[in-house]
Amino acid sequence: MQVPTMAELAAKGENPDILFWVGCSGSFDQRAQKITRAFAAILNKTGIKYAILGKEECCTGDPVRRAGNEFMFQMMAYQNIQTLNNYQVKKIVTACPHCFNIFRNEYPVLGGNYEVVHHTVFLQQLIDEGRVKLKNGGSFKGKRITYHDSCYLGRANSIYAAPRKVLEALDAELVEMKRCRTKGLCCGAGGAQMFKEEEKGTTRVNFERSDEAIATGSEIIASACPFCNTMLTDGVKHAEKEDTVQVLDIAEMIAANLDN
Repeated sequence: MQVPTMAELAAKGENPDILFWVGCSGSFDQRAQKITRAFAAILNKTGIKYAILGKEECCTGDPVRRAGNEFMFQMMAYQNIQTLNNYQVKKIVTACPHCFNIFRNEYPVLGGNYEVVHHTVFLQQLIDEGRVKLKNGGSFKGKRITYHDSCYLGRANSIYAAPRKVLEALDAELVEMKRCRTKGLCCGAGGAQMFKEEEKGTTRVNFERSDEAIATGSEIIASACPFCNTMLTDGVKHAEKEDTVQVLDIAEMIAANLDN
């Protein structure tokens, strides 16, 4: 894929309209890389001028701050802010709610002030503006889909409508879980739990959440976060339903249904 970097554009004296912040999962996790490719394919198709930082991108520091290492977080944040400000970045779009939340709500205190947009909101805008056109009768038409609210997108930033509007554009049947929107249940990865063993209990959080999603009778569990995607995929495997239930990011679903 031809994905420009900020350094390449700066060398030509150009500035992109948006910086696509890929994030650690989107860069290194094999499953999440598919989400990154899907979103980049959509950006390429629409002709939006964008760039990534590439090797200059570092972790936002979200996991270490959640785990309690404030000193490490501030070191990482200041390094990122310096890089972003050097490139005079104004607008950041990211497919990771963790990156989105920390850029939007926690970086400004340290001098990192940017317009930050989650990829589901950005996709909704592109569909509304007619810049993303979808196939009539695409591969998701009439399929039962349930959407899992990411904690950092939903409860932390009150973004509930945009992901659902994007899914509705696919002409699918959207079925809600009992615990959704403001009462949504965590996938089990937040608060740096993704990187540690769980405490003892009666069941894993991701198993419980995946069982709720499967109980809706949906063929597809739609997510908008790479962490949620991993946890729900594990939950579907644990329930031995991987033959009948798919876990997909919203960007992957849109990319698969772009009208040529």
